[in-house]
Amino acid sequence: MNRPDPTRRAFVQSSVALVGTAALLSAQPQPAGGKLLAYVGTFSSPLRDTLPTQVDLPPGNGRGIHLLEVDRATGALTAAGVHESGVSPSCLALNAAGTRLYSANETDRVGPGKEGTVSAFAIDRADGKLKTLNTVRSGGAGPTYVSLHPSGQFLFVANYFGGSVAVLPVSANGDLGEPTDVKVAGGKVGPAKSANAPRGSFAFSGHDRTHAHMIQSDPAGRFVLHVDLGLDRIFVWKFDATKGVLTANDPAGVALPPGDGPRHVHFHPNGKWLYSVQEEASTVVLFDYEPDAGKLAARQTVSTLPPGFAGSNFCSELLVSADGKFVYVGNRLHDSIGIFAVGPKGTLTHAGDEWTRGNYPRSFAFDPTGKFLTCCNQRGDNLTVFRVDGATGGLAFTGHYAPVGNPSHVVFLDLAAPRPAPTPTE
Repeated sequence: MNRPDPTRRAFVQSSVALVGTAALLSAQPQPAGGKLLAYVGTFSSPLRDTLPTQVDLPPGNGRGIHLLEVDRATGALTAAGVHESGVSPSCLALNAAGTRLYSANETDRVGPGKEGTVSAFAIDRADGKLKTLNTVRSGGAGPTYVSLHPSGQFLFVANYFGGSVAVLPVSANGDLGEPTDVKVAGGKVGPAKSANAPRGSFAFSGHDRTHAHMIQSDPAGRFVLHVDLGLDRIFVWKFDATKGVLTANDPAGVALPPGDGPRHVHFHPNGKWLYSVQEEASTVVLFDYEPDAGKLAARQTVSTLPPGFAGSNFCSELLVSADGKFVYVGNRLHDSIGIFAVGPKGTLTHAGDEWTRGNYPRSFAFDPTGKFLTCCNQRGDNLTVFRVDGATGGLAFTGHYAPVGNPSHVVFLDLAAPRPAPTPTE
């Protein structure tokens, strides 16, 4: 992992070089058409004393959903506005047409059950500004993840503190209805300590109860996968795309080693391999996936950290590159992105690590071209931009920072790209 020489002379020399490179790239002709935008979800709630115990949230330096314009040549981000929100819209999802945005409002508390909420926004295609359509309850406390079904007719929500997952219908104009289904998975809570964690680790995230951390449809939309960190399990549900109802599959999922804490999953483009990152064990597991049966079978486990690492680390994001050649994993405390080459049979080989130039990388995302990767440094209050080497998978820091308080999640919208055919919900 490349951390620069801390001497003043080295810093000045590297800064001059980076500025010169950025200026040269900026001078190149920009593509014609609309803007490339980034929406950044943040932790923006000051109400720490109202949250459940053992909630690891920052004081709320964000202001809501931040809008930034992206320089297509350099990846640099420029502030373009904020949709103010004080309830931590910490995870975002865009519809396929780029006309609607959805946010999980993690620190909102509504109704007798003190549920979180989810909001729907219309996007002005001229400038990317947001207009609130509506806000509905999320089906549980602390919604931490949202994703859309391939049909665009349903939004899935994972409620971390409530331990539930919910299905919300999406209307023809893009606003949200009340949940058509809410499920709370049962099972044995894992131990506070993972046997697979690095030497000397004190990493503890949430093995006190069930904690739904992610929910995502498979590529075909027939099955829905839901990751529970506290139960150390990936659940698989059959999905009725007419009624918006989840039914337990057979088998109903797959177990991870006790205490490992699965957090996020991502499918390989071939739809037959699934990668899962474990927050407390600092591991990635490769699963073979049977798309006709919704069945998972583990085949490989690798550490997300460089050889010899010792101490505490919390994994965060996991993404597979669009070409399927590389897997990227976020390491918090180590503050790095681990890079892994994907072999012909899906197995991973450690290819390197890149320092995020920030603190506590919660998530990251590729721009629409796949040439840049933008990282949300949650406790560093900034985003950092890296150029992606398509041949080696390597990340090279561009020198670009964007100040955003407690950034949590970033999604991109290309206003120049042609819109796909409307779905039945548009």
